[in-house]
Amino acid sequence: MKDRSADHTAAVTSSRIQDRPAAAPPAGEPAIWSRNFQYYFTARSAGLLGWAMLPVAVSAGLLSAGYGVSTAGYSMAFLVGPFAGLVLFGGVLADRFTARRMMIASDLANLITHVLLAFLFLHGIDRLWHLYALLMVAGTANAMFQPGASSTVPLVARDVQGANGVLRISEALTALGGPALAGALVGAGATGWVMVISAVAYGTSACCLFALRLGRVPAPPAGESLWHNLAVGWREFRSRSWLWGVIAIWMFFAVLSWGPQLSVAAGVIVPAHGATAFGLLNCAFGAGTVAGGVLAIRYKPVRPLAAGAVAMLAYPLYPLGIVLDWPVWLLAIAQVAVGVGITFWGVMWATSVQTQVPGEVLNRVHAYEVAGSVGMFPVGSALAGPAVGAFGTDRVLEVGIVVALLTAAALLAAHPIRTLTRIPDRP
Repeated sequence: MKDRSADHTAAVTSSRIQDRPAAAPPAGEPAIWSRNFQYYFTARSAGLLGWAMLPVAVSAGLLSAGYGVSTAGYSMAFLVGPFAGLVLFGGVLADRFTARRMMIASDLANLITHVLLAFLFLHGIDRLWHLYALLMVAGTANAMFQPGASSTVPLVARDVQGANGVLRISEALTALGGPALAGALVGAGATGWVMVISAVAYGTSACCLFALRLGRVPAPPAGESLWHNLAVGWREFRSRSWLWGVIAIWMFFAVLSWGPQLSVAAGVIVPAHGATAFGLLNCAFGAGTVAGGVLAIRYKPVRPLAAGAVAMLAYPLYPLGIVLDWPVWLLAIAQVAVGVGITFWGVMWATSVQTQVPGEVLNRVHAYEVAGSVGMFPVGSALAGPAVGAFGTDRVLEVGIVVALLTAAALLAAHPIRTLTRIPDRP
């Protein structure tokens, strides 16, 4: 008679193998800093730098050139709109043509776009639709790039969580340095040169991605339509209760707490303490982000999403301090704690998705995840002004505090989320 326990073990092992990404890094390479990861880290850092510089350069450059705030706002809409609307198709195309090819094509599109943007700002913008069209191309290119940015991590590092921690640190540093560099160059009347630097950054990213050697990566069966691929991605997303559960909770958090916080906090802190203090508080958040990345590299909990939810309990400290009128130095400490907490959660979440979802659908599933979570942030930002006008600043911040606490509580209360266990690093 066949041994049922052996069948069960084989089934579990098979399921575990299927849930691991294909084309894993070869054994014997460093857990994080393999040759492939070094190339990918350079590519990702360069691309993040270019992306971080663009909104500041365009907005400040337009205002410095005599255009109004509405023009700058329209420009950001043309940049962000295609990203939010097309990221799902980016996931499908990345699965069809491989993420690496899509990312290289996106980088080359961004390189050409930024060269043309440099020409516009160096020689003067005669027609605004030229600028808007180029920003739409840049937003579309980033929508095509984003799904592969996540799915490539398990292919270049055996320690996926550690790699995500390193990448979060890089993201924090570029988010701090990119806007500062762009602002300084725009202030010196060199907006066009910001675009030149960004073009070089995207060219560097494309070259490094071209140098990757990932082996064979699974793809959807030939002959399936784009819409069928999209439907399969949705089924894979919906079949994992821990996955859609987090996104459902996060949507409420993004609209009612995360989205409104930046603009509402600026409306309180800048008049009371000055723009310099507000800038320093954002630097404190960046420092916390770096610390959170370092923590995520070293601490690997058995239940990553539960540990990340506990870290999210730090998020309400900053809005609470604003409501209670804490001094700037205490608000800075709160921002460091918030940066640590939200970054640690982000690494736990990204690692869980990358290691639990099969490689052949990971790009599509990640696209649904981005569309559901990040896509709600602009809604919260847009509602911040009307909400403050209707209910007052303190009430909006208080709602954000309560929602943040309820978010952490809901993540811990949901059984599939709380009990999800991490997949060990590949030996």
